[in-house]
Amino acid sequence: MRPHLSSRAGVLLCMSACRGLIFAGDAFRCGMAKIEKTPQGEFHSGYGCIIMMAAIGVFGFILWWSYHSLTTMDREFAAIAQEVPAKLAEAPSQPELAQKLADFAAAATAGKSATLKLSAAELNTLIVTAPDSGNGTYKDMLRVKAFDPAKSVMITDCSLPMNTAKFWEDKKRYLVGEIDFHIDLTEAGPDAKVHSVRVPGKTLPDGMISGMQNYGYLGPYHSHPQIGPVLKAVKQVKVEADGVLLSTTQQPATAN
Repeated sequence: MRPHLSSRAGVLLCMSACRGLIFAGDAFRCGMAKIEKTPQGEFHSGYGCIIMMAAIGVFGFILWWSYHSLTTMDREFAAIAQEVPAKLAEAPSQPELAQKLADFAAAATAGKSATLKLSAAELNTLIVTAPDSGNGTYKDMLRVKAFDPAKSVMITDCSLPMNTAKFWEDKKRYLVGEIDFHIDLTEAGPDAKVHSVRVPGKTLPDGMISGMQNYGYLGPYHSHPQIGPVLKAVKQVKVEADGVLLSTTQQPATAN
């Protein structure tokens, strides 16, 4: 027969049972929080060596490829370049050019409609008298001699200095031939970029022209304090048979 418990004893018994359950729950949670996973596989010290060797191999390949590319490019450039620069044609002064430029600059910076037609002789005068943009000038490198409206290019004689693989020696060689420049219109104004290159009796290496096309020859002047605003005002450029026509409007009619 089950013994009879007083009501007070029953309450104490229930409270003890509850405390026991609470303690057991806390102990269970603490035990769960302390569970740690340990790796079952064995770590081999050779893994670190393999990773290190792979990193050294990748770095070594980068160094080798850089050296191979530099020496290959150096040989290819040497095959088409010459040791001395070419003497380019003289650029006679153009007495009326200064006033034409001043009138166009005044109208362009004032937001007025204006056009400017530049002949080969006038472009050459600009080339030899242009200020140093910080990277030198083109006066000993380029001379405009013709225009091709169908391709929208101006054709120039060139004598471009090129570095050798031993660039620290500052020894130059020269690309002498013809360069066709395409006139592009950018947000900063017109720019001249290489379209094609011809060196008599030579075949240019693959990729050389595409590399040259990345450089804009008028780019350095876009930030010039006097020239930059005038170039930015130009909204249309057109290559014609006898020159380059610049306009501050979208549809130029006639040249000044």
